Amino acid sequence: MAKIDIATVKEMIGCGYPKPFDLPCVKRGRRRLGDAAGLSQFGVNLMRLPPGAWSSQRHWHSHEDEFIHVVQGEVVLITDGGEEILRAGDCAGFPAGKKDGHQLQNRSNGDALVLEVGTRSKDDNTEYSDIDMLFDSTAGGYTHKDGRPYAR
Repeated sequence: MAKIDIATVKEMIGCGYPKPFDLPCVKRGRRRLGDAAGLSQFGVNLMRLPPGAWSSQRHWHSHEDEFIHVVQGEVVLITDGGEEILRAGDCAGFPAGKKDGHQLQNRSNGDALVLEVGTRSKDDNTEYSDIDMLFDSTAGGYTHKDGRPYAR
């Protein structure tokens, strides 16, 4: 049977960022629906952002496309071009290699649900636009932009 019972997919709370960069994301929840379906070529997550939570630090990917669709609630999309409000039914995409950092913030009074879809590339590196951090796939973790690793 291909149907996924979303309620049975464990919600992972927080993120793997080194301190203090994790703080805006500690209440973020993700259900890895693509993993539950056994997908290997792209990931699909149902992300829950409670009021005040961020999806991530502002970032862009070297080898991964990303697409988001707001299922419920309201979020603020922040890119190099500024801020815009996305509401249920709105969507946005972020092509691999485009150096335009993006993130979502929930500034509303209720939870937001966002469907995230992205490529799974073992060669991907992620650069964080506003902070001294990279995710280096060859190093297997977070580093400063000069290559020094963050403590794990």
